[in-house]
Amino acid sequence: MKLPKPNFSFASLYKNSKLLIGAGVVFVLYIVLRNSVFYAEPGYVYHVRTILGNEHAVSDVGYQFFFFGRWNSWKRATTVQAVLGGHDNNVSAELESAQGGSASLPPLNIMFLDQVDADAQATVRFSIPTDQEGFLNLAHEYRTPDNFLRTALIPAFKETLQATASLMSAEDYYSGGRTEFNTEFENQMANGIYIVRREERRETLQKERLSSANATLGKDQKEYDDEIKISFEVKKRLDENGIPLRKKQKFTGFGVQVVDARVTDMRPNSRFIDRMQLKQKASADRAIAREQRIQEEEQRLLAIARGEREVAERQAEAKVNQIQKTTDAETEKQLALTEAQKFKEQAEIQKVTAEIQLGKARIEAETKRTLADAEAYQKKVILEADNALAQKLEAEIEIQKLWADAFAKRQVPTNVFGSNGNTPTGSDSETKAFMQMLTLDAAKRLSYDRDIKK
Repeated sequence: MKLPKPNFSFASLYKNSKLLIGAGVVFVLYIVLRNSVFYAEPGYVYHVRTILGNEHAVSDVGYQFFFFGRWNSWKRATTVQAVLGGHDNNVSAELESAQGGSASLPPLNIMFLDQVDADAQATVRFSIPTDQEGFLNLAHEYRTPDNFLRTALIPAFKETLQATASLMSAEDYYSGGRTEFNTEFENQMANGIYIVRREERRETLQKERLSSANATLGKDQKEYDDEIKISFEVKKRLDENGIPLRKKQKFTGFGVQVVDARVTDMRPNSRFIDRMQLKQKASADRAIAREQRIQEEEQRLLAIARGEREVAERQAEAKVNQIQKTTDAETEKQLALTEAQKFKEQAEIQKVTAEIQLGKARIEAETKRTLADAEAYQKKVILEADNALAQKLEAEIEIQKLWADAFAKRQVPTNVFGSNGNTPTGSDSETKAFMQMLTLDAAKRLSYDRDIKK
């Protein structure tokens, strides 16, 4: 049996060697890239150490080369917070996938100046340096962000929160000092803790407290107690320029800055809450009593004002009536004076008119008398001249007219019977005889002297 002749040549060997070399190069590149290149995430600063002993800080985003060295990540902004649900071991500084705070602690129990303890919840956010020198100094000092959190930031957070609580009492905090507390906390976190001293302060009470044990003294009781109120005050120590002395925060020497500091919640102990509730109730009762007193005072003032208003209204009404009556009386008086003045003027006018009429009547009477005298004189002269012949003739004519008229209207019978033409009544002869008698009588009268004797 014959074996097959191997198919071997230098060309195939050269070709295979090229493949092997290419595969080796790829493998070497893979190994190098795997152990010398990493991707820098945003929001982190990386401490890179190479195999040659070089180190540097990387803050740019993208792929970075470190040539078989080592690296670890530091968050640019690190948060320390004390919240419900946190615990002392909850530190996630070196995990890039960690969300939220870098250190989440339980609420811290702090003590206020007046020895009232409380559980405080707060949050502080720090920013680490990104320059080469500052970051390398920080990395050399603490080596890892976990060590930096546990040995620098968390202790500073706890110490500053307690130091801030020592500056004021719990009563001051809950009486409007929250903003001041937050401001002091952020100030001390960024610039250092104040160096203070605690001083005792004695205050003399303004209101005297009197004992009422001796009933025989009545209101003149004896004073008791020393009338002194003791309180404690924390004062900041000052340098020769009047600037408060501080204990510097150690992390600030490495260029670490405080971005934000907030106290989010403060829960005092139950005894203080009960005391504050009693105080609030007493304050509310006092406010209610004050409001009631004010209301009573207002009611009193209202009653006084209402009475004054009623009195004023009555006075005003009486004054109006008085003014009305006075006005009416004055009006009546003026009307009476006007009427009297009118009557007076009318009387004067009538008097003047009467005087004028009297004078006129006198003048007319005088004129008539003068005319009558003249006429009488004239008639007298005429009568004396012709013995009043014209008047006598006129009188006789009138007499004859009367007789003639009466004769014409005499009543005679229609038919008259008589002898020889003579009737007893109304005959012509009788009428003729009557007329003759009248003629004789007239002639006789004309010869009479009929002068009017004085």
